[in-house]
Formats: sequence, C-alpha cells, structure tokens
Amino acid sequence: MAERVLITGAHGFIGRHVARACAAAGCTVTGLGHGSWARAEWRQWGLSEWHAADITLESLLTYGGKPDAVIHCAGSGSVGFSISSPYQDFQRTVDTTAAVLEFVRLSVPRARVALPSSASVYGNAARMPLSEQTPCQPVSPYGVHKLVAEWLCDDYASNFGVRVSVVRLFSVYGTGLRKQLLWDACHKASQDMHVFSGTGNETRDWIHVEDAAKLLLLATEHADDTCPVVNGGTGVQVTVREVLDELYRALGRGGSPAFSGVVREGDPLHLQADTGRIHAWGWRPRVDLRDGLRDYARWFAEGAP
Repeated sequence: MAERVLITGAHGFIGRHVARACAAAGCTVTGLGHGSWARAEWRQWGLSEWHAADITLESLLTYGGKPDAVIHCAGSGSVGFSISSPYQDFQRTVDTTAAVLEFVRLSVPRARVALPSSASVYGNAARMPLSEQTPCQPVSPYGVHKLVAEWLCDDYASNFGVRVSVVRLFSVYGTGLRKQLLWDACHKASQDMHVFSGTGNETRDWIHVEDAAKLLLLATEHADDTCPVVNGGTGVQVTVREVLDELYRALGRGGSPAFSGVVREGDPLHLQADTGRIHAWGWRPRVDLRDGLRDYARWFAEGAP
C-alpha cells in the first residue's frame, strides 16, 4: 500500500500506533498535532515528517500536503476533562474535525478520511451488544462532542462528496497508555490502595491499540460518500472486576480490588460491540485480553518507559 497518509494527533497514544501500522503497510506517513518529541523517536514510530501545530484549517493547508488518506486521531480523550472543561473539549474534538473535513474538501477532495469516534456516543443503552443502529444517547459532553463530529462527517459526505468512515472505538488499551483504569490500577496496587469507583460489575469491551490501529487503516479503504459507521470492539463483554483481578495477578502484588459503589459521572454502565460490520470488512482482533493485560503489567513494572 504505497500511499501518503496524514495522521492528526500522531503524537498521542492511538495516533502513534496508527502511524506505525500505516508505515508497516508501506505508506508514507506525515504527522501533525501537539507534542514535542525527538526526530529519532517519531521516525521510530513510522513518521516521515512531523509538524507540531494546532489542528486548524491553516495548519492543515500548510503542512498537510496532498495525502491519499487522512486518519484524524487528534481530539479529546477524557470524559473527566469534558465535564470540567466542556468548551475546550468541544474545540479539541469538533473544531478539529471540521478543519480536517474542510481541508479535504478544499485541497484533496479525493482523499479518504477515517474518524476514530467512541462508544460513548451510545450512553446507557438498555440492550447489549450495541449495533450501529442503536440510538445514540450520550451521557457526557465527551460523548456528545464525538457524536457531533460524526454528524459533521456525514454532512460533508452527503453534501460535498467527501469520502469518510467512522469507527466507534470501545475501550482501547495497551502499553504506553498513561491514563484511565489500567494506569490508575497499577499505581494504586503499587501503593497498596485498592478501592475503585463503581460496583465492579460495569462491563467494557476491550480492544488492544494495535488491533484498533489496523482497523483504522482498514477504515480508510472503506471510506465513501455514504459515511459508513462501524463499531471498533471485540464483541466480548468483560466486567471491570474481572479485568482488575487479571491485572492484579499479572502484577504479582498482594491485595485485591474493592469498589466504592459510586459510579463516576459520565461513565456508561455497560458497553459491548456488535461486530458484524467489521467482521464483514474482514477484520478480527489479534491480541487476547489476558495477554494484553500481562504486557501492560510488565511494561508498568519495568518503569513504564
């Protein structure tokens, strides 16, 4: 696949893995976004160019070049931040998506766009698994802003012929992720602090970042002016308690997780993907959750380099 790919947010956790997956597929990869890293490091992640800049129409026109595909990984990644700073969260997710779509419309109208969205758009749905036709009722500003970004993609596809696809990612994890449940759990376990929010019976659908990266690359091949939407998950529903028990075993520390019973604001209770559409694309997850958790625990124990 000798293509030119522009990745926004390539310095971030998902973005850098997408860059590596694109480079491994033979693409020439340009990265744009926030972050300061040495040339040797961004080259290691598969980038041929890196430009540190806000994601605006002006920066895209200046540094974006003439890509065959754009994978828009820039954007907010925190429910908590969206609650404390909703306007900034809107800017990070919605404004940047509008800039990417307008850049493609004006400069590279045949480019294909893939948007990583989030399962948070579904909110607290009554039935699992969640199909792409499940009504979207987000319960946090984060989920609302992801849904608005999806609407923009559909708008540019239907009105301007921009070729887009949307992947609603579920719980992405993997070494290098320095936030969210696994990161917090490793720190708590190392300090003999074992109480977590919620009941432990909340469920998530965990997808390893390497599998998510390959799915996003595949999504560029399916982008068209109908703006297809797919779930990015494994289809396996796992309780938070089960995940933490497995992580604790992998860490080899004493104690066991306990739960406060207080659910965090903005967090859906249950998430499980209907994976029929991505299976029809020929995608299957490769990384087993248990193996992924063991790798994460090992990475943390080695100092999370």
